[in-house]
Amino acid sequence: MMDLILASGSPRRKELLEKLQLPFVTVPSDEDEQIDLNRPSDAVVIELARRKAESVAARFPAGIVIGADTIVVFDGQILGKPKDRGHARTMLRSLSGRTHSVYTGVAICSWGGTETFFEKTDVTFWALSQAEIERYLDSGEPFDKAGAYGIQGLGALLVEKIRGDFYTVMGLPIARLHRVLSTNPKYAALYGPSTS
Repeated sequence: MMDLILASGSPRRKELLEKLQLPFVTVPSDEDEQIDLNRPSDAVVIELARRKAESVAARFPAGIVIGADTIVVFDGQILGKPKDRGHARTMLRSLSGRTHSVYTGVAICSWGGTETFFEKTDVTFWALSQAEIERYLDSGEPFDKAGAYGIQGLGALLVEKIRGDFYTVMGLPIARLHRVLSTNPKYAALYGPSTS
């Protein structure tokens, strides 16, 4: 059976990949994430995911390496992690009562090359009062999250609705990834000997 490697130190991505019920190890990528943010959003996440996967694959040429990257896009601008409380407050005020998009790009790197895809999910926030925003800021959760919220945590209370895959917003579109891996003969070794 081939080694499956997640090129990430994210506990959320690790938790999601566990849903595949395949053995894997995590090897965080130290790849530079500087990129031209004026490029199309799907191209940005695919390129960043590809860099992560390929940098780890260079150390494990016999493995199958999965890299992923997630961005939040609002009014055509990519929202990164907030610099401080004031920046997080500004982001949350902007997103209040509005719809933004979350893109996650995935790269699968193996001896056969690198395969990429992305998913996009639209997220609509409730109209947030200043008190709600301050309570959320007090939780400390927004400060290491793109767009200043985490949908898997208290940030779920800000979300009125989503259109698309919930797990894309968490950082790994696991159902699409499963289908790519399980239907491509190139990755059949991950699943062990066929029982058919």
